[in-house]
Amino acid sequence: MDMVMKLGASIAVVIFAKSSCCISHTIETLIRSFGSNPIVYELDTHPNGKQMEKALIELGFQPSVPAIFIGKELVGGANEIMSLNVRGKLKQFLIRANAIWI
Repeated sequence: MDMVMKLGASIAVVIFAKSSCCISHTIETLIRSFGSNPIVYELDTHPNGKQMEKALIELGFQPSVPAIFIGKELVGGANEIMSLNVRGKLKQFLIRANAIWI
């Protein structure tokens, strides 16, 4: 779990995903559409992917991906990101995290 939390705090936006997950790809595309450049850890191709997936499950993610950190804070999964976007708050969240500049 420590590894996931450290990686999540390493840059403004971190996404834990799987290369075969269309929802993960959609969330990554949404965040990039604001001009952010997240680090994406694809658990199915990463050498420590199994460990990271286990840690995400321990943090309460079921399914384990996507899991998104913004501004060193574990925001949640796809539902939380889409909710922020629909309410018009995702952009401000990204600005506060210095993930995008205007």
